[in-house]
Amino acid sequence: MQLDRLYTFQANLLKSMSRDFTRFLFSQINWKQRMLGIRGLRGTGKTTLLLQHLKYNLNEKGLYVSADHPWFYDHTLLDLADRFDKEGGRVLLIDEIHKYPNWSNELKNIYDGFPSMHVIFTASSALDIQKGEADLSRRVLTYELPGLSFREYLNFTKQSSLVPYSIQDLLTHPAEAVHQFPKSWKPLPLFRHYLKVGYFPFSEREEESSFFIKLGQVINTVLESDLASIEGYSAGNIIQIKKLLGVVAESVPFTPNISALAGKMKMGRDSVNLFLIHLERARMLNLIHQASKGVAVLQKPDKVYLENTNLSYALKDEPDKGALRETFLLNQLRNAKRHVSLSKEGDFFVDKKWTLEVGGKSKDDRQIKKVKNAFLALDEIEEAYLNRIPLWAFGFLY
Repeated sequence: MQLDRLYTFQANLLKSMSRDFTRFLFSQINWKQRMLGIRGLRGTGKTTLLLQHLKYNLNEKGLYVSADHPWFYDHTLLDLADRFDKEGGRVLLIDEIHKYPNWSNELKNIYDGFPSMHVIFTASSALDIQKGEADLSRRVLTYELPGLSFREYLNFTKQSSLVPYSIQDLLTHPAEAVHQFPKSWKPLPLFRHYLKVGYFPFSEREEESSFFIKLGQVINTVLESDLASIEGYSAGNIIQIKKLLGVVAESVPFTPNISALAGKMKMGRDSVNLFLIHLERARMLNLIHQASKGVAVLQKPDKVYLENTNLSYALKDEPDKGALRETFLLNQLRNAKRHVSLSKEGDFFVDKKWTLEVGGKSKDDRQIKKVKNAFLALDEIEEAYLNRIPLWAFGFLY
């Protein structure tokens, strides 16, 4: 059983691989961990991350495979690991593990049976790695790769080296944080372009029209392939979940009436809630609750947003400007691992400490004037002053 086909496939991929730009996660991953899982929405750069690590970091022998490669039509992952180990292989990189049946048991057997081998795999965000049939919780370290931050988008498209700053630094010293932005650039046109097409690295290779065709394909694949294989959805379920996503996209930020939705879609309330949860896990939606509430399983969210602003443009011809602003801010905060809930006084309550109100440049602070640690995140401004911070500056949190 030769691995020549797989090595040839790998060599062809590595030819065009560079490290002119690497995602923020590249330097944060503990690559020495024996088993690593990297989840993320399709198109965010998980494959590139693996191939850059293989080409530029690995001293030991490494092999990249995709779990849907034809080689696996008549071989198993365990076969691959056994042969690779006998050839002196040390790091096995497996892309899109969720496409492989019985993935968790085979990963467990590889981990236990080949103690000198490192395994790094990618998966859809929808995959709950800890929920596999085998107990991987003690074996695997998991990371999440979101789409590009506004900062990463600038570094990617401008070949710059802007660095992130913390939410604390941004809110306590906003002018200093904002002044990192090169004076020769105009942030607002760049920001508008990012909101429309800048969240996914593949946008740099595409015309705008073809970008949205490709993004539509990403959405369909997530719904028709990833969720179908991971959650066992039937064709009928997929039609229902597409309708649900369409309803949300038409009216985000969406305040769900679960009973009305269930009646309209001829489904049970729990099914509607479960679909919303699965769409969030697949990084199609962001669900958010009031700060005062604990979050229980199948609890109705208080508001529903699309996960990123590029989805807003893909699913609606003219997205609402206010919805885009809120969608962007929630997305960047959550991707930066900040705890975000709804605020009674403003829009968002961050890390149980800061209140943020989102708006355009003419927005005043009457709503949050008496609130401690409250700030305005304003679109259409370039400089920070008083408690007013440019909305685009929140794109530098990761």
